Amino acid sequence: MRGLATAPAPADLESHDAHGVLSHMLERYHPRLALACSFQKEEAVLIDMLLKLEPAARVFTIDTGALFPETYQAWRDLENHYGIRVEVFDAQDPAGVPWTASHCCSVRKVAALDSALDELDAWITGLRREQAATRADARKLEFDARRGVWKANPLADWTDHAVWDYIARHNVPYNSLHDRGYASIGCSPCTLPGSGREGRWADSDKVECGLHLDA
Repeated sequence: MRGLATAPAPADLESHDAHGVLSHMLERYHPRLALACSFQKEEAVLIDMLLKLEPAARVFTIDTGALFPETYQAWRDLENHYGIRVEVFDAQDPAGVPWTASHCCSVRKVAALDSALDELDAWITGLRREQAATRADARKLEFDARRGVWKANPLADWTDHAVWDYIARHNVPYNSLHDRGYASIGCSPCTLPGSGREGRWADSDKVECGLHLDA
């Protein structure tokens, strides 16, 4: 039982802008609220927005041990720029099996996310509807029934252009791989340059790692 997370939906946030969604979530759930960060441009925007609203807001990441060097650099840059420390949940294989396209992420990343959400009532993601068909119906506030927590997607209706415009106007640090054609950035063995999410799990039928799929 997670208290507030089991209550009826607090509001229909579809008419709220991203700041409104974040403000609502902070008012209702902080400090049992955190942003899931994969150090892509969307989360960089959300870190900037979130910390301006609440400097003590929580941010966590799932570290697979196989992120790009540029992603680890973006991680350091964001921590240094905003004076924060990102909470880390380890998804590395305890047996030391290398992270490859065939030895993939779903089970370990999902288990790490479950651990991250275990003490939370709500989480925030950088999910956007235009990223993929699997995300086209995402709402700004959803109930994650499997985990019993609320899930906010403040940028659900943002375009790619809107994300870049915010980064430019607010001088937000971002992952340099975006400048090299990586629209979506995951683990290095499974990610290639490409628009949308076409570079993720290239040459396979996989479209999601499991973090944003219903059980």
